[in-house]
Amino acid sequence: PGFPAEQEEGKAALTEAELEQRVDILLSETDTLWMLDLPTSLVSTEAEEAGRVLERNKIYAEICNAKIGSEYFEDKMVQTISGAAKTKEVQCEAITMAEKGMMVTPWDLDNSLNASEAAQTEEPRAPAGKSSKSPSAEEHSQAEAAPSARESAVPARSHGEKECSSEEILTSANLQQDLVVMERILMENIFQPKLALYRQIPVLIEPVVTSETKEEAEEDEDEEEKEEEKQEETLPDPKQSPAEGAGPRLEQLWSYSCDLTSGHSVSSMACNKVNPDLVAVGYREFVSQDQKKGLACCWSLKNPMWPERIFRCDHGVTAVDFSLGSPNLLAVGMANGCVAIYDVRSRADAALLDSSASLNKHKGPVWQLRWVEQDRGDKKETLMCISGDGRMTQWLIQQRLDCFDVMKIKRTESEKKKSPGERERKSEGPISQQAAGMCFDFHPEDTDIFLAGTEEGHIHCCSCSGKEQILGTYRGHKGPVYKVAWNPCSTDTFLSCSADWSILLWQRDSHTPLLTFTSVTAFVHDIKWAPHSACIFAAVNERRVEIWDLSVSIFQPVLSCAASPEGNLSSLLFARNAECLLLGDSCGQVGVWQLHNLAVPSTPQVCA
Repeated sequence: PGFPAEQEEGKAALTEAELEQRVDILLSETDTLWMLDLPTSLVSTEAEEAGRVLERNKIYAEICNAKIGSEYFEDKMVQTISGAAKTKEVQCEAITMAEKGMMVTPWDLDNSLNASEAAQTEEPRAPAGKSSKSPSAEEHSQAEAAPSARESAVPARSHGEKECSSEEILTSANLQQDLVVMERILMENIFQPKLALYRQIPVLIEPVVTSETKEEAEEDEDEEEKEEEKQEETLPDPKQSPAEGAGPRLEQLWSYSCDLTSGHSVSSMACNKVNPDLVAVGYREFVSQDQKKGLACCWSLKNPMWPERIFRCDHGVTAVDFSLGSPNLLAVGMANGCVAIYDVRSRADAALLDSSASLNKHKGPVWQLRWVEQDRGDKKETLMCISGDGRMTQWLIQQRLDCFDVMKIKRTESEKKKSPGERERKSEGPISQQAAGMCFDFHPEDTDIFLAGTEEGHIHCCSCSGKEQILGTYRGHKGPVYKVAWNPCSTDTFLSCSADWSILLWQRDSHTPLLTFTSVTAFVHDIKWAPHSACIFAAVNERRVEIWDLSVSIFQPVLSCAASPEGNLSSLLFARNAECLLLGDSCGQVGVWQLHNLAVPSTPQVCA
């Protein structure tokens, strides 16, 4: 029922009895006004009308199927008229937004908490009802008291807690990772020209920003173009042979060295099979003929001034090699006969596996080790080692590191007649019947065949399978054989170097050397064939590195360079992804040298 807002004129006012009378008022909701109704196009299968909807859908599907091929139906395009879109605008005040921020440190949070606690303890001391200050004055006094309490709380913190917090920040893993990234960026900026030469890409030259006019800038550009044309004229034609153009030469790009490796001798190097930019280097140290602790470092192009991984060993490192099946595994051989396997993905210094607890471990230095993929069905990768105790071993990588003997190298008597002095030396005391193994290399095509060089100066051609392990012996060196290397292209020939100052080229079917290379009177410590070449190889003696090209000359090297003025060269390695040569010396430096004007083919070739 409706009640008038004002009393109509001419009617008497209500009496007190009528005012006190109880009146019931019923409030009800008005009918719903539908402005828009969009019925749903989906019905639940459990609804009451689900059966009717399915029946209608079935009838519609039958009608659609009946239209196909019927003469009573014809498809035509129809364009419907779309109604004008309706818009509704609402006018309101603009919403103002503001951004505010501040920097808060943990010390600010602690000080504000201490200030609030101090303010709460001071409030009950004031007697209730005697405060003559207004609320605004009280708030102002509290605001003034908070900074004073904060200032008094600052010296309350001990200096030890501050130092602990600073140390935690400096030693946090996130900060160290960020510093590594920043260091790599700086190193790439510093070494950008050298890295560009290594990658054989154009060197970026930063433009010099000056306040010259446009005319002067154009003149400078014209002069630079003229200079570039002159340089292009003076540069040798890359299609010319070394005899027509400039001869082969070496250019040093940089050296992998730091204070940690100073004083150590580089014993071996190995490139990662998957990431050629990662190089493992083994170091050992000699002081008064006593071997001290060694290092195994992983260097990367991202930072030539500090190694990515550092593994400290109790004894000198004599051999390193990366696995092909598991590129993160690095095998390390040591001077005391131990073999260790490290995981380069981990920053931990401890070895993943160690042979120190093995009963079959070597009793002499592990002069060389290598991961070999055997062609025996499953093509598993095995770790092979040769040691100074005269044993060639194969290592089993399981829960622990253990090995078994593949071959024991026995001493052989020389075919030549010995001098009286040698007879006396032979008769001195009981000596081992086994000859110390110095190096080995597996055949590039048949991994059952390998060469083993000994301290006697002999090279044995051996087989991993069969009753007769030694298939033949090559006698030609008069000193310990430091390295043997099969030719990667002409697989019937191999090289050997020795302490007798010579390099010998052998044919597998002949037990006499085909060629002898001798240029200086110095120990030849290492030799390597150039990748994809059957005629080019490199060798290092104590002071110089030599590049030999058999297609040019068999009497003199095409390049001989003193690459280590401070120490003696000890090892070399061809880069797999660049025309560069890595040279290690006795001072702990690994120099990266670029080869210029050396015709190294990109595809395998065979020397005629």
